[in-house]
Amino acid sequence: MGYDEPGRDGPPEPTSAGPATGAEAVVDEPDAEPGRDRFGVYIVWETLLLFGFGALVYLVWREDPAVLRGSGLRELIVDVVGLGLLALAVGLTLRTAAVNLAVGPVAVAAGLHFAEQSDRGLLGTVGTATAVAAIGGLLLGLVVVLLHVPGWAASLGGAAAVVVYIEQRSAPVLVQGDYDPRGTAGQLFVGFAAIAVFGGLFGAVSPIRRLVGRFRPAADPARRRGAAAALVATAGYVCSTVLATLAGVLIASTDGTVSPAAGLDWTVLAVGATLLAGTSAFGLRGGVFGTLLTAGAIGLFLAYARARGWTVSYWAVGGAALAIGLIVTRLVETYGRPLPVLGALPPPPAEPATGGGWSVTQPQPVGDWPPVLPAQPTAGSTDPWGARRWETDPRTWEADDR
Repeated sequence: MGYDEPGRDGPPEPTSAGPATGAEAVVDEPDAEPGRDRFGVYIVWETLLLFGFGALVYLVWREDPAVLRGSGLRELIVDVVGLGLLALAVGLTLRTAAVNLAVGPVAVAAGLHFAEQSDRGLLGTVGTATAVAAIGGLLLGLVVVLLHVPGWAASLGGAAAVVVYIEQRSAPVLVQGDYDPRGTAGQLFVGFAAIAVFGGLFGAVSPIRRLVGRFRPAADPARRRGAAAALVATAGYVCSTVLATLAGVLIASTDGTVSPAAGLDWTVLAVGATLLAGTSAFGLRGGVFGTLLTAGAIGLFLAYARARGWTVSYWAVGGAALAIGLIVTRLVETYGRPLPVLGALPPPPAEPATGGGWSVTQPQPVGDWPPVLPAQPTAGSTDPWGARRWETDPRTWEADDR
């Protein structure tokens, strides 16, 4: 008999209710891996970052104690917050699997705008720059999600457009306003630390993590990931450009002079710091305290280099952080994903496709068993199973009697 069940007219789809196997495991990875990420790898790595941060504090204190107290400490904190905001901008877009490589040029452009217009009022100047950055991030996000193109390629095009704006200046620009963020360095650091830590804690919640990383490609990178993924990726671009703008304002107000540079070295430094913090280059996964510790460690290293009289390029520091960060990405992806379910039964063999649904095909009769002898031929034809001629011919019997 057949087994007709409703709702079984198509192939099964992977869900988050159980482990996915075979080809189904890569169809939709955020849903195909049930359970929470293993955070042991983040605990180990962030502990190592904490040790490195402590070692750099000791080196800076031994070289120049003035850096860690008074005005030197306030200037160091503002530098760390500026770098940390850039790392947060990149980290947010990396978590959404649509990285924004335009954060460096955006920061430089915002610094130039602030330097030229800061004499007209702090709130008005920063508000205008923030609004323009939000609109630019929205346009960039729409390009990525509507065309469904890689975020790095689209943001690189956006960076080129911002560099064109920067190249309209040929000389360094002096900051016209009198705003000095070093007076509120403590408040700025507390705000940055709160955003970094609470953002990491929210990202550790499994439903939020899967929603934020929904844009991460699965089996086919060109396959669209749905409206929720598009909305989250677009919001990530908007927030990242705003954070980059605030970072540029802080850096410009501290330095007092803004040079019209491309700013791609800041992008490399921010990407390297984010990967070094434990955020996966593939998106979706990241730690809690990594961005805070990494921004502080890089800021301390740059201060130590200045105290020693070294000339350190942001390209070199960013490249070194990027190289180590790629190794960290492999560790996070290997030891951070959920454990496989032990003792799971293998999937049942696929049933043959039928015309209508999932009804079992009726078996066809194979005939009688044991087989029946062939039917007798009609009269007039030679019977191969009949008696031999010499057994039935009367003349043969008469000859034998004689």
